[in-house]
Amino acid sequence: MPEATLRISSHLELPLEEVELRAVRAQGPGGQKVNKTASAVHLFFDIDASSLPAAIKGRLKRQRDHRITEEGVVVIKSQESRSQEGNREAAFERLRQLIQSVANPPKKRKPTRPSKAAKERRLRSKARRSLVKSNRGRPGLAD
Repeated sequence: MPEATLRISSHLELPLEEVELRAVRAQGPGGQKVNKTASAVHLFFDIDASSLPAAIKGRLKRQRDHRITEEGVVVIKSQESRSQEGNREAAFERLRQLIQSVANPPKKRKPTRPSKAAKERRLRSKARRSLVKSNRGRPGLAD
């Protein structure tokens, strides 16, 4: 990324100095170069120390995601690409998607009320079940 910020949305940007990247060796099978190159990338992003708005920080920390530690650090591992640059771009894209998922506040639930007809149907059904249950048992013993 040549720019010094990561664009999350049209009105939200994240300075890249708030993101820490570490290059590590990728797991899994490989060729002759596999033990010499560190092409996988681990991205670390401290939510509390970031410049994100407080509302987004709160929603991000409350989100149940395995990539967010108890300390509030986002850890993203990327090793799909054979190049470090490709993995870096993929890690930034995943961080962008994670922040975008909590950028807009969830809509408030508007409580609804059952209609009059629905209430009547429910009461008729309850009366019917009550009658069925009261008719169970041995005849002549009910008061």
